[in-house]
Amino acid sequence: MNLSYPEIISPPIKLTYDSTSTQYQYNNTKTTPKKHHHTQLTNMVKIKNKKQLKWCLQQHAENKITIKTAANHLKITPRRFKQLYKQYKTTNTTPQIGKNLGRPKKQITPQTTKIIKQAYQKDHLHAKYLEKIIYARQKIKISHRIIHKVLIKLNYSHHQPSKQNRRKPWIRYERKHSLSLVHTDWHHCANGQYLCTILDDSSRKVLAAGEFDHETTKNALIVLKKACWKCSIQWYSIRAVLTDHGSQFCSNHKNKVDFSMHVYELFLCQKGIVHILCRVNHSAD
Repeated sequence: MNLSYPEIISPPIKLTYDSTSTQYQYNNTKTTPKKHHHTQLTNMVKIKNKKQLKWCLQQHAENKITIKTAANHLKITPRRFKQLYKQYKTTNTTPQIGKNLGRPKKQITPQTTKIIKQAYQKDHLHAKYLEKIIYARQKIKISHRIIHKVLIKLNYSHHQPSKQNRRKPWIRYERKHSLSLVHTDWHHCANGQYLCTILDDSSRKVLAAGEFDHETTKNALIVLKKACWKCSIQWYSIRAVLTDHGSQFCSNHKNKVDFSMHVYELFLCQKGIVHILCRVNHSAD
């Protein structure tokens, strides 16, 4: 009579190495697989629209939207929306947003002022050097910004006027008089057409535009001639044109004498219009 016994599954055997006996030993301890916690990372942003927050809280209170839908609408996590909703139900008012954000301002203690004053009277150096000297001598970390504030308060330093105002950014439109400079460039539209536009630098008025199947010099000249004719009749002629280094506006390959007149440039020369080429990564549109 043949008896079938159930298969016995032995626990996994782990082979370890014993450095004292220089032999391998068997470890029959059962190993548990590691659990991988997959956390969903979301971009935490500030809630800028108070009306949207109020609407989401009211809709969720009336069971019209879920927590996840409201959180996705506000671009926050569901946990954050739960916190706001709890505060909304407790106070019956919309939570204030955009206030009391960031780290609280750190007050400068008299002891810190005394340390900075003694260090300056001994070395007479600026804030960056005093920060390193104080840390090297007393192992106290004081930011150079705090040191600079204390030095100004003690009349040991002063503000630099060149660093107080906002730095002037690159300005695209800076001409004072209309038609002293116009911009022109090509744009690929969503319908597959190519748009060529001529824009006044001072007033930002569109002087002429046209959609074409291809970006060619011929089509660019059609728009330019239209703008020149319109301006000469209504106002006065164009003084200068700003374009990029595209092959529709200029010739990038010069000949042996380092001169090659393009058809577009030749038309500008005949009309007495100055041709200005913009820098790289500074489009003319």
